[in-house]
Amino acid sequence: MKELSLPSIKKYSWQGMVALICVIFIFLVALYTFFYLKHDPNLTNLDQRLQGMSLQHPLGTDQLGRDVLTRLLLGAKQTIGYSLLALIIALIIGVPFGLISGYKRGLVDRIFMRIADGFLAFPDTIVAIVLSGLLGPGIGNLVLAIVMIKWVSYARLVSSTVLSESQKDYVLVARINGLSSRKIMQKHLLPHIVGHVLVLASLDLGKIILLISAFSYIGLGVQPPTPEWGAMLNDSRSYFQSRPELMIYPGLAIVVVVLLTNMLGDYLRDHFDVKKEVQQ
Repeated sequence: MKELSLPSIKKYSWQGMVALICVIFIFLVALYTFFYLKHDPNLTNLDQRLQGMSLQHPLGTDQLGRDVLTRLLLGAKQTIGYSLLALIIALIIGVPFGLISGYKRGLVDRIFMRIADGFLAFPDTIVAIVLSGLLGPGIGNLVLAIVMIKWVSYARLVSSTVLSESQKDYVLVARINGLSSRKIMQKHLLPHIVGHVLVLASLDLGKIILLISAFSYIGLGVQPPTPEWGAMLNDSRSYFQSRPELMIYPGLAIVVVVLLTNMLGDYLRDHFDVKKEVQQ
């Protein structure tokens, strides 16, 4: 049995490292657009509309004569950048709240559980649609809606992990030695929740990318003419039969990035030995 399991572990680890390298490369490409863009992504030129591949425009031009490759790269910055922003804010809110709730328990934990049950009673997409509808269209409001959804998941995960860890001997010894609650949470409990949080965050990143792309597609996220993968899909709908690649490029970009983040999440789950039921 051991001889059969070793190759699969090595293969899976190799796939995880490839996913990590690819994700880092995509992030670097997105950052690169901050410093250099060959073409103006919003500059229209109707004389060059719907052109095919060329040296000047490697992926051609769209219905307004804008360079597709430039807009695709800038769209990566918009889609991935806002997804990371929403994820980081959700972590900043959810992790400390869950840490305090799980350690202190009592009234704080009961209040949190009622809030969490209210958010988790409905699918993320439904809650995001309601919140975005109330707040109005715009990427800022969409990020805020995603944060309001996602912070609960991290707070609940951290709270349940802290509840389990706080019953173990090393925490009891720390209390007996007179360590303050802040130091116990910071030095003893926080290192034990890092793996769980990283796994959930890597898997959530793909979901957030899908949410932002989907909401931009229906006009509730990034507003035109700012390039974003979901908005690019919407702009290209009318030209799917004549120029299907205008929809294929951003659609393929979304699929690849989401698959890579899911592969990375699976790799981190096995690396940190996190059970599937905990992350869900």
